[in-house]
Amino acid sequence: MKLVRFLMKCQNETVTVELKNGTILHGTILSVDVKMNTSLRTVKMTIRNRDPISLDTINIRGSTIRYFILPDSLPLDTLLIDDAPKPKNKARKETDKAAGGRGGGGGGRGGGRGGPPRGGRGGGRGGGRGRGGGRGF
Repeated sequence: MKLVRFLMKCQNETVTVELKNGTILHGTILSVDVKMNTSLRTVKMTIRNRDPISLDTINIRGSTIRYFILPDSLPLDTLLIDDAPKPKNKARKETDKAAGGRGGGGGGRGGGRGGPPRGGRGGGRGGGRGRGGGRGF
């Protein structure tokens, strides 16, 4: 599980957030998105070497966050359980072995089991991108 997914589950928890510029925010999480952009409410913001400021809400860009300090009462074992559904790959069948995705399957070196070069990149000898002409003989 990605840690951002964990933070997304921590709505209505009171946390302390330290930013990369040294600012410390103490408030309750309203929301966290996949880029760790965070909304807090009832915030006490302490900018480095200044007096604290009280705010109703604040939005924090995720890339400016250094770390979160979570409350001790948070049930980490239950929140860290990955409950996201696993994607089912029904499209991957035996055809992937012969002429697969980006690698080209049997095309890279000589086409596999003695036959002619197959599709995909490569194409046998030097038929890929870059230099080398691509004449394939």
